Amino acid sequence: MMQFRTKEEQVADFLREGIISGRFARGARLKQQEIATLLNTSITPVREALKLLEAEGYVAGDSYRGAVVAPFDIEASTETLNLRILLETQLVRGAVERATAADIAELKVMADEFATAFDAGDNETARAANYRFHHRMFEIARMPQTLHFVQILWARYPFDLINQLKGRVSRAATEHDDLLQAFIVNDLAAAMLATRQHIEAGWTELKNAVATQ
Repeated sequence: MMQFRTKEEQVADFLREGIISGRFARGARLKQQEIATLLNTSITPVREALKLLEAEGYVAGDSYRGAVVAPFDIEASTETLNLRILLETQLVRGAVERATAADIAELKVMADEFATAFDAGDNETARAANYRFHHRMFEIARMPQTLHFVQILWARYPFDLINQLKGRVSRAATEHDDLLQAFIVNDLAAAMLATRQHIEAGWTELKNAVATQ
């Protein structure tokens, strides 16, 4: 069952997804009224959501420009990688332990949405679907503090650069299938290993691409 989410939390999650998917580019200004209009809500939850995202590192405050999407801290990416592996494997473990047949079916639909968007050449939609897939999976674990810290790590991770690598999205779809198979057979070790390999694969491909430039 999906947990109840306040309006502020809904706005914050919409913005996180938009930043990770590239809908809101790094360095872009986030205008409160435009976001409120887009989401058919008042300014207040947008303002509070932006404060939350500033604390998490997704946006930076500026007295002249307002909130802007924060740049990546490339130097911190290796440390972020290791922390992601540590925390996300624990979330996946918890998710496998708790997942129902309905949860797994929901994740399969989300994984299919990711693959379908990629096949259609819609990379922004694919990246957004990828965010929803992982976020929903981690919600199943019911470990809100761990998920909170993972979302902070996501703000500091170069998803946009990784997802631009040739063939990366297609390979990610295959990695999702491996992860889902572990859910289906309730194999905790396989799910944790698949998660680690999924995270490491994108990072390794990015490092190799940078090294050859």
